[in-house]
Amino acid sequence: MKAVAQPNLNAVELKAFVPAKSYEESKQFYQELGFTLASDTEGVAYFHCGGCSFLLQDFYHPELATNLMMHLLVEDLDAWYDKVIETKLAQRYQVKLSSPQQQPWGMRDFVIADPAGVLWRIAENQ
Repeated sequence: MKAVAQPNLNAVELKAFVPAKSYEESKQFYQELGFTLASDTEGVAYFHCGGCSFLLQDFYHPELATNLMMHLLVEDLDAWYDKVIETKLAQRYQVKLSSPQQQPWGMRDFVIADPAGVLWRIAENQ
């Protein structure tokens, strides 16, 4: 009996398209938060930090933005939170920010919204 070759179904990368109400403001916000802007072409900006990345799009629909949640797992939650506080990111962009909290699912995290209302849950395994 001849062996049947299996298709290569390995995924290489997954990125979310994150909407921006004000594209320029959101690009600045994400850079100040700690992401690197790697490219910006035709209304799509590629951001990364470590092995994590996403695409910011010059597109806004309120229901999409306010119902989208991103989860970023980091090594040092306190360093991320301290940077947000020290740079007054939440006040300057007038966005929601919570204090770090221990979650029942075994992570410690804080929440920050971006200028379009996209909710980011920045977390550390405990």
